[in-house]
Amino acid sequence: MTSGLRAHAGTIHKAATQHSGPLPAPAPDDRQPPARPAMESAACPARAAASVDLRWLLSVAAGGLFALLLLLAASPFQLPSSSRLFLSPASSSTQQRPPPPLYVESTLSRAAPPAASLPPRFAYLISGSAGDAGMMRRCLLALYHPRNRYILHLDAEAPDADRAGLAAFVAAHPVLSAAGNVRVIEKANLVTYRGPTMVTTTLHAAAAFLWGEGHGRGADWDWFINLSASDYPLVTQDDLMHVFSKLPRDLNFIDHTSNISWKAFARAMPVIIDPALYMKTKGDLFWVPEKRSLPTAFKLFTGSAWMVLSRAFVEYLIWGWDNLPRTVLMYYANFISSPEGYFHTVACNAAAFRNTTVNSDLHFISWDNPPMQHPHHLTLADWDRMLASGAPFARKFPRDDPVLDRIDADAVRRGRGELMMSWWYGRMVLRRSVLAGVPAWRLAMLGLCQCHGKRTACR
Repeated sequence: MTSGLRAHAGTIHKAATQHSGPLPAPAPDDRQPPARPAMESAACPARAAASVDLRWLLSVAAGGLFALLLLLAASPFQLPSSSRLFLSPASSSTQQRPPPPLYVESTLSRAAPPAASLPPRFAYLISGSAGDAGMMRRCLLALYHPRNRYILHLDAEAPDADRAGLAAFVAAHPVLSAAGNVRVIEKANLVTYRGPTMVTTTLHAAAAFLWGEGHGRGADWDWFINLSASDYPLVTQDDLMHVFSKLPRDLNFIDHTSNISWKAFARAMPVIIDPALYMKTKGDLFWVPEKRSLPTAFKLFTGSAWMVLSRAFVEYLIWGWDNLPRTVLMYYANFISSPEGYFHTVACNAAAFRNTTVNSDLHFISWDNPPMQHPHHLTLADWDRMLASGAPFARKFPRDDPVLDRIDADAVRRGRGELMMSWWYGRMVLRRSVLAGVPAWRLAMLGLCQCHGKRTACR
């Protein structure tokens, strides 16, 4: 098209040069100058050429952009999020990084711990009050094992001299001091019977086991066991470790039921205040005249105040990566006998732990029928029933009753004031099976203990 325009311009130029004569003068009445038609005819081809060049440039640019988009779409590299508005997603074979979790609970909750090949470790809380220091020492020696951890708590009602004497006993004992696994709570808590301060004392010890000696990480242990100074073991710690080594380490031994029956009116609906929460001196619970309705945000469970809790559940109680442990704790702050309901209600309402419960407190306790407020004191008359129960612990024992001497001699195999016999104590040959030479009745007891390890769904 451009060559045609140039030819046309050449023809006009030739025609003009071939004219030999002078141009005729314009007529007087001609209003247009003679050069104007030539200018208009020259401008039209230039304007047409510019329009053609612009269309050509636009078509080339569009083609180049389309080719670039095709190359990017076929590229194996991931594109920025803005490019995905125009392009198809990357190949399905490309590994996509998972998006961050939307909920904080999914980053804090923990999976059930895997089964371990080493024998388990126990973290014991032994609690008592005024006059219980002697029984606490005896219970500690009967329970002692260097793999375990122990916290001794004499509440604020006990004199400071009892706590100081207990700490001096631990420091002076050659084995206890060398192992360094026994701690005495120096700053005692004020505890009211049947009040929520019993729960806070248990949580205090659990947090201390998790925290350790102030270094931010406690020693390794697998189960937390709360006992009182009136409890006593019926098996050695070697035997107990042997049985628990065959159990999943996420089990929680909690005697529980949702059939609270008379406790709904007598304990759940009344509102009580524990003065030990804010007073320095011990006082009785006092009652608020108004009653409250039963909760609907969670289901109430009740059972025994003595339990064996997995480390995973204890971490959940203390760290509480969802708000259930704190919410239930606030509710039970005004609940009568809250130790018989707080842990049970949390475990059975938490989705991660409701299927880890075993409906047993692993205790032999002699109750009236129907049960009264306190169980019977155990004596030699209860010996056969204690052995037949298959429980590793029993309560409630009078101070220094003769039945304790028989348990020492026949069950835990220790002399008065000594640690129990065990392979680590040097009285048994190292690597010898802890079950070798054990009386038949104790083997039956261990079999019954192992049967307790069956999960029971919370109902």
